[in-house]
Amino acid sequence: MPGTLGANSKLLLSVTGVIEAATGLALLLAPAFLVQVLLGAAPDTPVGTTAARVAGAAVLSLAVACWLGRDDVAGKAAKGLVTAMLFYNFAVVATLVLEWLRHGTSGIAFWPVVAGHIALGVWCVACGLASNRIADR
Repeated sequence: MPGTLGANSKLLLSVTGVIEAATGLALLLAPAFLVQVLLGAAPDTPVGTTAARVAGAAVLSLAVACWLGRDDVAGKAAKGLVTAMLFYNFAVVATLVLEWLRHGTSGIAFWPVVAGHIALGVWCVACGLASNRIADR
């Protein structure tokens, strides 16, 4: 069972690292395009574009942490990273869905992104629960 936990957490952190790296780079390099695809409207001010780029840097930082933490899934830092990504994924879902409910804002990638973050969040929960079961033994 510990091998399964490690494989699942390692895969989670690897997949998260790749996805968030692509997202972060896209926000840094082409923020208007990504925001348009996600929310249906590009940031139309220099401040909006700058904020999107800052978000891109933050997301890219998460990607680096996930990628570098993937080989130490038994360590406390990796468990903390999985927990942080759980919070991040569900915070993204809550933020996007609240925006949609309040303003109807959505682009072509909106629901796939929401579904993807839900799936990653559930995967984080599964890895956390498995980790707790093993720690209780």
